[in-house]
Formats: sequence, structure tokens, C-alpha cells
Amino acid sequence: MENQLNIAEIQNVLAKADELYTHSQVSTAFDNMAVEIHQRLHDKNPVCLCVMIGGLITTGQLLPLLSLPLELDYIHATRYRGATSGSDLQWIKYPSISLEGRTVLVIDDILDEGLTLQAIVKYCQEAGAQEVLTAVLVEKQLNNRPGLHKADFTGLTVPNRYVFGFGMDYQGQLRYAPGIYAVHGL
Repeated sequence: MENQLNIAEIQNVLAKADELYTHSQVSTAFDNMAVEIHQRLHDKNPVCLCVMIGGLITTGQLLPLLSLPLELDYIHATRYRGATSGSDLQWIKYPSISLEGRTVLVIDDILDEGLTLQAIVKYCQEAGAQEVLTAVLVEKQLNNRPGLHKADFTGLTVPNRYVFGFGMDYQGQLRYAPGIYAVHGL
């Protein structure tokens, strides 16, 4: 992979990054999201679709907080592929569960430009979903978002900077960072 960073570079990016939210603040955001989602979906038995790879940690943190019947599957569509800017959407995996007549909750790490989430919502609608809702840990503050304008459930907002941690990566790394950070200079 041409974007692969060495260990020293990874440590340097993390050391210079600005911490936007601590682990505790992110945990509180998950708690709040879970309450909102439960209120909306407690009687729906939704299909929860984890958007890979970024949505993995968000899904893993959020689902144990929901006390409602649900089914879990994943979808893998990406515009980044380890880069720091998006390109054409690449579909890697579609869900195995039928979405026909179902309420679908799409779970992802970040609403940035919204193009990937918009395409996933459209796919779910075309697959026959009765209702499609979106949940993101982070929504980036953008004035003119070209894709999906707003998620149905949002944990936190961040400035228009390159962020990582809790599923969001920097060149394929730092998804595991225990808070949400902005890359210094980006």
C-alpha cells in the first residue's frame, strides 16, 4: 500500500494531533445516541448495517447499549481506501440479510461529504427497505455537504479538519485511538 506509514510516523501524527474529544466524552455520546435510537426503534426489529471498516468500532460500541431486538449485517462501500481524500465509490460487499420491508439503521463512523452514506441509503431503498435511518458517531461541520446532508442520529460534531480515532483512520492507521483527534496541519 503506497500510503503505509512507519511506526515513527504514526506515533508522530498521534503526538502532534489535537484531541477534540476524550474517551469519556465519546462514551457519553454513545450513551446519548443509544437512548435516541431506542426511543425511535424499540418496536421495529431493525436491520443494523455496519459500514465497514470505519463503522466497525461505532457499531461495536453502540449495539451493546441498545436494548431492543435487531439483526446485524454489514455493507462495505468506500471512497477512501486508506487515502486522505475520497475518490469514486467502490462497492466491496452488500448485505446478506434481505432488506425488503424492513427498517434499516446504517451505522458509520463519520458523516463527512455524505456521498458514501447517500449511496448506501439509496441502495437500501432500492433493495426494498421500508425505512432507512443513519447513525454516525461524528458529523463534520461543512457548509455545503454534497451528499447526505444530515444523519438521523449523531454523537458528536467536529470542525472541518481531518479527524481520526474510534474507527476513523489516518492513512489506514489510528482507528484504535481512544479519543477523537484532528491531524495537526490538516
